[in-house]
Amino acid sequence: QVQLVESGGGLVQAGGSLRLSCAASGRTFSNYGMGWFRQAPGKEREFVARITWSGNVTNYADSVKGRFTISRGIDKNTVYVQMNSLKPEDTAVYYCVAEGYRSWQWDYWGQGTQVTVSS
Repeated sequence: QVQLVESGGGLVQAGGSLRLSCAASGRTFSNYGMGWFRQAPGKEREFVARITWSGNVTNYADSVKGRFTISRGIDKNTVYVQMNSLKPEDTAVYYCVAEGYRSWQWDYWGQGTQVTVSS
C-alpha cells in the first residue's frame, strides 16, 4: 500500500514563502516521478509541478514558473516544493502525487495540505 503524506501547509501573507514536503512509503519499485497538484475552492484540480526519479528533469505550470521550485530528497522517496512570492490565487489544497508504471500517470495521491495566502 503506497502512502503519500504531505506537510508544511499553512497561512502566509502575499509575497511570503512556504515549503511543502511529501514522504512516500510502501513503494517496492523505483524510477517513478513525483509531483504536486492543487485545487482551489470552486475550481478544478490543476497540475503544479513534476520531478523525475533522477531529479534532473522538472516541469512546472506556467502560473508558478519562476516562483516555485520542486526538488527531491536524497532517498528519492521525499519530494519538496519551495513556494516563493506567493499570491492570493495560490490559495488551494496542495496534493502530493506519484506516478505508477507510466510517466505522467498519477496513480497515487496524498490527502492534501491547505495553503492560504492572505492579501
